[in-house]
Amino acid sequence: MMRARLTYVPLEVADQFDDFIIHRDEQVLDAVKARTKDYSTLSLLKLLYQLRGNPMTFSDLYSKSKIRMKKSFLNYLHLCVDYKFIEKEAKGSNVIYTITDKGRVMLNLFMQKNDYIC
Repeated sequence: MMRARLTYVPLEVADQFDDFIIHRDEQVLDAVKARTKDYSTLSLLKLLYQLRGNPMTFSDLYSKSKIRMKKSFLNYLHLCVDYKFIEKEAKGSNVIYTITDKGRVMLNLFMQKNDYIC
């Protein structure tokens, strides 16, 4: 049985993927503290959702994803890179992360769940 986890979720992500939210607690700036289900999938979606519009540096992606534990963030980031959902490229002293077409497909599978009637 999967346990519910307490985490911070960016407001836009919480609104877009509300079926992952069991219970919303307090709002803290641009995030909501929430009890969630399927934490791993939600963490992947947090990363992909942040990159959907523009490439980001490591620091920006880390802060905007709201994955608070750096080790967890790195694990999910490496998973996304390994599965080619995200590409990384060194530019000067920064590393820039960009969502790939495969990452967009993954993100869209969850974003468009309400667009289709089975």
